[in-house]
Amino acid sequence: MAGQVSRRVPCVGAIIMDAAGALLLVQRARDPGRGLWSLPGGRVEAGESDTAALVREIREETGLDVTVGPLVGRVTRPGPGGPGSGGVVYDIADYVSHVIGGELQAGDDAADVRWCADLGAMALTEGLLDALVAWGIVAAPGG
Repeated sequence: MAGQVSRRVPCVGAIIMDAAGALLLVQRARDPGRGLWSLPGGRVEAGESDTAALVREIREETGLDVTVGPLVGRVTRPGPGGPGSGGVVYDIADYVSHVIGGELQAGDDAADVRWCADLGAMALTEGLLDALVAWGIVAAPGG
């Protein structure tokens, strides 16, 4: 029924750059956004801090161990059922994170994982490039 309040689901994402400035991305193996590239991350479980959730999610998706730095920004993305229809809205907090160990390999709900220097060449999830540009993480395409 239209007009119902959406359920907000807290999520976290990691902005991880290598020494050359490439961004760590995962290719989503599940919906929403199956096949598209995004920041690694996922849902915050009940009773879990953002930091604990991010460390867990990065380990599960990429095989890497990280330390979590400052919050860079927040975005909301529609989930199943969409906003305003009683569906889900993902409330995502994105943090700078730094690799401290592990071995890069796709796992959990990631079809692939890689360092990406040219985001314009990747099929990114909706709004990701705009957010990264707005937060000053990457330059605007052609800029």
